[in-house]
Amino acid sequence: MTQPRQLVVEADGGSRGNPGPAGYGAVVIDPATGETLAEAAEYIGVATNNVAEYKGLIAGLKAAKALVPDASADGALRVRVRMDSKLVVEQMSGRWKIKHPDMKPLAAEAARILPASVVTYEWIPREQNKHADRLANEAMDAGRRGEQWEPSSSTAALDTPRPSTTADLPPVSGPPGDAAAGAARARAALSARPGTGTAAEPAAAAASPSAPRQGWGAAPDLGAPATFVLLRHGETALTPEKRFSGSGGSDPELSATGRHQAELIARSLAARGTIEEIVSSPLRRCRETAAAVASRLGLEVRIEDGLRETDFGAWEGLTFAEVRERYGPDLDAWLGSAKAAPTGGGESFAEVTRRVAATRDRLTARYAGRTVLLVTHVTPIKTLVRLALGAPPEAMFRMELSAASVSAVAYYADGNASLRLLNDTSHLR
Repeated sequence: MTQPRQLVVEADGGSRGNPGPAGYGAVVIDPATGETLAEAAEYIGVATNNVAEYKGLIAGLKAAKALVPDASADGALRVRVRMDSKLVVEQMSGRWKIKHPDMKPLAAEAARILPASVVTYEWIPREQNKHADRLANEAMDAGRRGEQWEPSSSTAALDTPRPSTTADLPPVSGPPGDAAAGAARARAALSARPGTGTAAEPAAAAASPSAPRQGWGAAPDLGAPATFVLLRHGETALTPEKRFSGSGGSDPELSATGRHQAELIARSLAARGTIEEIVSSPLRRCRETAAAVASRLGLEVRIEDGLRETDFGAWEGLTFAEVRERYGPDLDAWLGSAKAAPTGGGESFAEVTRRVAATRDRLTARYAGRTVLLVTHVTPIKTLVRLALGAPPEAMFRMELSAASVSAVAYYADGNASLRLLNDTSHLR
């Protein structure tokens, strides 16, 4: 039986500006000898890092297919794709969802080149992807001169010594894919490279490997996250008495204390100067809180129905003790199962989760790369936090959220999230 042809594809892409002048590079390698079998690079005009990374993948897979005439035949070819883009590797491996509309057609094009059974994907650190990176930079440099990259002018292979055997190839390793914050920090730590720059940055902006990266910046291939600052509304007359107050009750206004809290948070957010948009639940207490902030920041308020509080049915306006006394079995069922609804046709936690998750997806797509204040309620905020952490439904009962408190979650392009703040009330002191 004929053994399949084994090939390694390494690909990279970058944008000097994200979006900005962009290019990609790809190389096909014989894993047995380390020999470079094919190179591809192209300046693609203004694009994002992610688009350039996918373009590099597509070029590499096409080059590999061209080397094996019967590449699509069963058992004829096996391709190991190695990239330093965690986003592309995880999406093409099927572990991360592809949500961005620009990525879906590129991923689909890459998937059509070779059968899925033929290709495997591996994440590698950037220092192990130098050949493809140099090709991408050569393409971007050519584009800056008004030219296209030419294979005859490339020195990428000469600058990148290749191990001589498969066993000598660098081991595949990388950050875990289940936490965006960890992945972003690891990718950021690997992004600084000496020499002429990286595929994500121009040569003049190349950083020393030892230079620390400041703050919570996203990895270049993920871009800036959509950051949701989650503000629970100020107090109403029902808040101090801890009464159920959802979207099916009397829709109370802010109390005098609540209005004062709204002014304090407005002052605090104005001092920080980071809020770019404001979105509010349609309920009165949130609209009044949002209006106080909007007036101070000079912004408009967009109303989003998906941010409304749970409908607590017959429990609206009652204390926990009163519900326990009147509807004990129903309360026990509600506390024991996310699918159980409050008495009288209210919403279950499962229903609220579906509504809030759909709202989250709409808003992250709409406000990619921006910092948005979401003025909402206890259950939506706890739901967003729980989903960001991958915590079970019962985690809802283990969080404290004070009136007029601030939490924050950052959402990255790979679909993962990072909890940055929970129940901050320092602005009220």
